[in-house]
Amino acid sequence: MANFPTHIGIGTVASGMLATLTLAANVVGPESLIAVTAAGVLGSVLPDIDLEDSRPGRALFFGLAAFFAFVALFLGAGRLSIAELWIFAALTFLTVRYVLHGIFHRISVHRGIFHSVLAGLFFALLTVLIYYHILGRYAGVAWLAGGFMFAGYIVHLVLDEIYSVDVMDTRLKASFGTALKLYDGRRPGPSALMAAAVAGLFFLTPPSTDFVNGVTSKALWSDLRRQLLPKDKWFGLVGSLDDLAFWKRLDGVSFAGPGKDRGPSDGIATGSIPQPAAPAPKN
Repeated sequence: MANFPTHIGIGTVASGMLATLTLAANVVGPESLIAVTAAGVLGSVLPDIDLEDSRPGRALFFGLAAFFAFVALFLGAGRLSIAELWIFAALTFLTVRYVLHGIFHRISVHRGIFHSVLAGLFFALLTVLIYYHILGRYAGVAWLAGGFMFAGYIVHLVLDEIYSVDVMDTRLKASFGTALKLYDGRRPGPSALMAAAVAGLFFLTPPSTDFVNGVTSKALWSDLRRQLLPKDKWFGLVGSLDDLAFWKRLDGVSFAGPGKDRGPSDGIATGSIPQPAAPAPKN
């Protein structure tokens, strides 16, 4: 499988590219861009959460513990004293980092249900709920963060499958087919529990109408196509293909073969597109 630096590097690049598209399409404001991008980066390493003694597993649970500690601070702000907030956040951090970490790895198997599309949906919906109910983001932004999480998760699974192919020896490793799958067919119990959790989370999510209407808007995709390539010169230095000297040198070159000059009104017949008839001369 791909190592931790590869996963987080490719995940960051993929999330950054998605963030560029959403910003260009005016889907999300700059103030929410970092938040949704972070969800994509987290998703790109989250499938390895079931590695107990690995750096990804430890780093992920440390990150989750820190995240929920900050959530505890936000939830207790205004209701608890400063000393109580510190104690509440510290207890939350220790509980997630060590207690939940130990329980989780007692019941999980690497490349089991967490290396599946079904688990990606679970974490995507969980992200929607966290961004909407806990972080107080708008429903559209919450669903966008869930989309980023799911995209990062799938990038991780695809990378693991790619690394299961030994290109040099032209063979498939024993791990091929265990990373990218819809569900864990070898363990139907955990798969059924994950499916039930996905269904339960879906019913708790906020309305997705604004998000769906936004990302399926024809105006949005038309605007993206318009902004995809530069209108005049690349970086203000290099012109378009029509302006390059190479193409200008081809102007006037005959393609009719040796000894046959092509007139200015002669088209290039491809054999597949019928040529229009020449207009009749006017009397």
